[in-house]
Amino acid sequence: MKPLAKVASPAAIAVLRQATAIAPLRKKASDGLLPSTAHFRQNPNSDHNTGLAVDLTHDPEHGIDCKEIYKNLQGDNRVDYLIFRGKIWSKRRGERKYTGKNPHDKHLHISIKPEHASNTRPWFPWINEAKLAGRVVAELSTPRRKKPAKVEAKPVRKTKKKGK
Repeated sequence: MKPLAKVASPAAIAVLRQATAIAPLRKKASDGLLPSTAHFRQNPNSDHNTGLAVDLTHDPEHGIDCKEIYKNLQGDNRVDYLIFRGKIWSKRRGERKYTGKNPHDKHLHISIKPEHASNTRPWFPWINEAKLAGRVVAELSTPRRKKPAKVEAKPVRKTKKKGK
């Protein structure tokens, strides 16, 4: 049985914070850090118990596509293993069928190596790069409007009325 952590690791917290910063309107229904009592009883060896795991809700409509994230995080040396849509991946064993009770269809499970518990560098740099590139393309492709010519207003002269 793994010991029950009282707080999640900074790296796990960073996953959720960075996802929300990238996609503020994303759904969070399946997000998770530390286990509930029921989860702890059901799975006493879960990495959630150590604070080294995070569940990220799959919400491609609002910018968090866990299918894409699952593939990209396979190149991140902080990741111990990933679970998503009935598959589990680790660098040591590659991808295989996941046989746990929860197939992780609605969220991606990210397990973080203990030596990277405090590493909060960006988890989704390719998403930020795509957004930045999109902004640059939009700026370059948007025709610039010419500023309207300045028209100087001439002062109105008051004229004296005749007979006064």
